[in-house]
Amino acid sequence: MQEAFISPDILGDPSLLLPLILVGFFAQLIDGALGMAYGQISSTLLIALGVPPKFASASVHTAETFTTGVSAISHVAHRNVDWRLFMRIVIPGVIGGVLGAYVLTETPADIAKPAVLTYLTGTGLYLFYRGVMHKHTEKRPRIVEPLGLIGGFLDAAGGGGWGAIVTTNLLVQGSNPRKTIGTVNTAEFFLTVTISATFIATLGWQAFTTATVGLLIGGVIAAPFGARIAQRVNADLLLTFVGVVITASSAFGLYRALS
Repeated sequence: MQEAFISPDILGDPSLLLPLILVGFFAQLIDGALGMAYGQISSTLLIALGVPPKFASASVHTAETFTTGVSAISHVAHRNVDWRLFMRIVIPGVIGGVLGAYVLTETPADIAKPAVLTYLTGTGLYLFYRGVMHKHTEKRPRIVEPLGLIGGFLDAAGGGGWGAIVTTNLLVQGSNPRKTIGTVNTAEFFLTVTISATFIATLGWQAFTTATVGLLIGGVIAAPFGARIAQRVNADLLLTFVGVVITASSAFGLYRALS
């Protein structure tokens, strides 16, 4: 299996690379607009293709280092970032990411997966209800730093989850959807750089699959469009879409975990 990770075949065959470019494009488009799902979608695909979780997570985070950088610049340019909130989540997120990456390289990460996915499914349904019923009342969130720590840990350990944990919980507390999505995406750049560096230190360069190239190309192309969508769509509609995406992805993940 390890030889497949360093095989150049996919680089020489555009027909093999194109599907991964499309996955990277749509995953980043959703992530940039809604603040989540790039890691979940990309990791699910790689694992379905037979890539072990720790190598899938390393590959996804390598691609995300570039896609989140472009996404962060776009969100800053569109004034989607709450810098006070950013400072409160980025440091705990980085710490959690380092811990999660280390744990994933040493032990299986599937023990708590069903519980986390059940929680996220319920949260997604709640956000969908609030968006459809226009129940979202904006206020500054109180619980922030613990979300950054937990979100960073789960993102590294599970190959994705930063946005699902942090964005959804900030929205539940009443945070402005556009500012929350932009802030969480911008902080994610620093998180992915740290996680990728940790994977390099623990697994070496062989951790990254050639599939990373496809995810990276598609993600970089889509990144500027997501920030534009987040700026233009109203809060209730954004909340509704977040609810749909997190419910669908988490419910599917829960089904796979229990089957």
